Amino acid sequence: MGEREAWRVWWEKHRHYERNSDPRRRVRIDRHAALGGFFIRWPIEGEVLEALDSGRLEVGEDTLFEPGCWLTLASQARIKIGEGCFLNRNTMLASNELIEVGDHTMFANGCFVGDADHRYDDPDVPITHQGFVSRGPVRIGSNVWFGVNCVVTGGVEIGDRAVVGANSVVTSDIPGATIAAGAPAKVIREIEFRSAGGDG
Repeated sequence: MGEREAWRVWWEKHRHYERNSDPRRRVRIDRHAALGGFFIRWPIEGEVLEALDSGRLEVGEDTLFEPGCWLTLASQARIKIGEGCFLNRNTMLASNELIEVGDHTMFANGCFVGDADHRYDDPDVPITHQGFVSRGPVRIGSNVWFGVNCVVTGGVEIGDRAVVGANSVVTSDIPGATIAAGAPAKVIREIEFRSAGGDG
């Protein structure tokens, strides 16, 4: 490959992988955020602008994305995030079909939510070229709290007001109002909510 061709290939990769560093794209993404009432602390990675433009990414008011968040969507995939959510640094949502997050849900640093598994079963194809297998939509309720470095896999539902402990891997449904932890995550106990008129 000659130098001119090498630079052309590099430039195409740069335009793809660094697309959100383009000031014009940033302005368009920030316009979506301003009109939608949510806020992004840069940088943010992934097909954010394309998904916002097409309506495949929906974000509720008062949701905040901290720096380093990454939202990636297949061509027909959707991500729906409710109001008042908090996605801390380096949280990643990877949608092959559908990821839904309710209102006021909080992700600590380094969480990952994905609704598909990467294929690895063809010995004649590099693993980086094998694509994904959908595991079904991920549905996360409202007022859910994820500790640092949690993973949520495809086909999982997590109920309202559940708490998932740090470093947990959620591979099956978690009922609402419970605390779950581990790899795979298991329910530890139900949450005892304080009554509205109680002490403290």
